[in-house]
Amino acid sequence: MFNRLKSIFRSRTPPKQLVRARFDAAQTTRDNWRHWSAADHLSADMEAAPEVRRTLRMRSRYEVANNSYARGLVQMLANDTIGTGPRLQMLSADETFNDAVETAFMRWSDAVRLAPKLRTMRMARCQDGEAFAVLATNPKIRHGVKLDLQLIEADRVSGELRWFEDDTSVDGISYDRWGNPTDYRVLKYHPGDIRYMPGDDAIHIPAEYMIHIYRQDRPGLHRGVPEITPALPLFAQLRRYNLAVLSAAEAAADFAAILYTDAPPNGESDEVEPMDAIPLERNMMLTVPAGWKMGQLDPKQPAANHAEFVKIILSEIARCVVTTYGTLAGDFSGHNYASGRLDNQIYHKSILVDRSFWETEVLNRIFEVWFREYRLTAGGRVVDERHTWFWDGFPHVDPSKEATAQETRLTNNTTTLAAECAKDGRDYLSVLRQRAKEIKLMKELGIPISSESPESPKSPEEQTEPDDGSEPREDI
Repeated sequence: MFNRLKSIFRSRTPPKQLVRARFDAAQTTRDNWRHWSAADHLSADMEAAPEVRRTLRMRSRYEVANNSYARGLVQMLANDTIGTGPRLQMLSADETFNDAVETAFMRWSDAVRLAPKLRTMRMARCQDGEAFAVLATNPKIRHGVKLDLQLIEADRVSGELRWFEDDTSVDGISYDRWGNPTDYRVLKYHPGDIRYMPGDDAIHIPAEYMIHIYRQDRPGLHRGVPEITPALPLFAQLRRYNLAVLSAAEAAADFAAILYTDAPPNGESDEVEPMDAIPLERNMMLTVPAGWKMGQLDPKQPAANHAEFVKIILSEIARCVVTTYGTLAGDFSGHNYASGRLDNQIYHKSILVDRSFWETEVLNRIFEVWFREYRLTAGGRVVDERHTWFWDGFPHVDPSKEATAQETRLTNNTTTLAAECAKDGRDYLSVLRQRAKEIKLMKELGIPISSESPESPKSPEEQTEPDDGSEPREDI
């Protein structure tokens, strides 16, 4: 017996401390060794090994498919980051050339459904950890430029079984000696497709025509993990807690009343069959056996701290995508005007950073290939390829206050019309041209323009000439 207890005690003893440091977090003690038992020193690619990423993708997709908050989070990031789609603005000195290219790109974007595909890629990056898109030719595109964006799920980009032995590849992606991707190995069918057969030939796509986006959390990481990975256990806890609260409330509601007695087991009371059910009717008076009382269950559900627990869990979930509880839950009832704006500013800052990533990694690469084909189809002289992108603006909580602030900044020359229009996702040149057309038409129709204050009518005294023979005075 003693040896058995001794073995159990030894199994609970922390491993021998190997690190000597003055940092408390580096110490391994009897109290914290279980907490840090899963910590490792694997490389970035080994930490995100294929089987690990596969498990995380499956669980992330399951949670997004069954959890309203997870679904809303993924959809919210796609809608706020991509919105209705980025808009191209050329920056050459030839306005005719700029308008022609911008119009052609806009029509091509509509033809290939660029904005919906970018939103799908943003959702895949959050849910699956990475997204792939092939720049391919599609003869069915209703545009002179036949370039198309074909999306590929992360499961299809997979290496051979011996990829660990190959120093030049990481699970389907080959690299040169400088670390640049050169080739992507894409399975013909999804591994979960009924048509997939292990050992089938894969398609090798040059890196020039493949777009691969993921969040590189560690140097040396070549494949991405779902952005909501830290929140997956929290989503599960929230669902289990809500189901437990609902089950408790339903169990209590199943009992309309309980018949009980305070008499001892052998006391004086009528015999009643234990666990016997008595049907009740509405608006009826009921008598109970002698010595028995009727009572009701107190469900105590939902608990008083249920709403607070949900809020705390959602606040923790929101941090892994750099947002806040109010934005994730869509609930600003506990915020005032200032705190609501502060919440949005934190979230909008992360969206601006993410949009910069999309411009560099996705949009500029698409435009480079598109413009190369556009020059061949359109002919003509290339003036300048410089360009920028406009995104949807963030609506202000109080438009009147924002308009006043814009007017003040423009008056004291601390901003420009181009910068203010860019915040709203508009091109200032288009705004000025359209406004000039409207003002010209309003003048032709005799409609007063609000920006031009009409001359105030003169009083009768001002209209009457002086009779003292002096010249009329001109007001300066």
